[in-house]
Amino acid sequence: MVANWKLYNVTLEESKREAGDIARAAEGADCEVVICPPAPLLIPVKQAIEGSSVKLGAQGMFWEEKGGFTSQISPLILKDLGCDYVIIGHSETRGRFGVGSVKEELLPYFSETDETVNLKTLAALRAGLKPIICVGETIGERRAGKQDEIVSYQVEMALAKVEDINGVVIAYEPVWAIGTGEFCDPEEANRIITLIRSKVREIFGAKAEGIRILYGGSVEPSNIANFMKKENIDGALVGRASAKAETFAKIIHYKEP
Repeated sequence: MVANWKLYNVTLEESKREAGDIARAAEGADCEVVICPPAPLLIPVKQAIEGSSVKLGAQGMFWEEKGGFTSQISPLILKDLGCDYVIIGHSETRGRFGVGSVKEELLPYFSETDETVNLKTLAALRAGLKPIICVGETIGERRAGKQDEIVSYQVEMALAKVEDINGVVIAYEPVWAIGTGEFCDPEEANRIITLIRSKVREIFGAKAEGIRILYGGSVEPSNIANFMKKENIDGALVGRASAKAETFAKIIHYKEP
């Protein structure tokens, strides 16, 4: 269960409080728990989860280790800070938002591409980080019946030149379901994730069997169990609902329906 805080918890006080509460809530959980805070809050969150089973993750990184790249974050910095995971290619860094979320003329600011996702995946693996690679279609692509094509292509491009799949995580996050209150039908989410697993198997053969594939998109305590009972869904990438420990704890300790 990955907590992608996005830009919800933004102060030192609330970040340390919520991270500490999540660490305590994760005790005895039957799953791995990861918190991905905004970059400046990595150190206080790390301190708050010290001694617990909760892992630290980052929301993004650059593909070069060092150089003249103002504002970018090196994978070596993340590793040195104690990160185990890093989210790569989230729809919000690709500029693929729900309708009306960001003015169209500002979308080029979010300039992630399939190529940069691949470069970052390779850089993360070289640095010893576990990439959580995000893939998913927009509402327009789904209405055009292109969701399978889009997702398969994103997976293939992200994993180009990857030699060892060990440690790689993939998250299926339909763009139209992120932060909108809408969520993908669990049967359809499982179908797409089965497609993703097949694509990875096509590339890596038997080595693909151990890869974890998550669902992300308006995950809440009220719907998590319906996703987790599907055979090919291994966990969840949780956005807004992960920012408060009380809510995220209910997702971590979901009950089978």
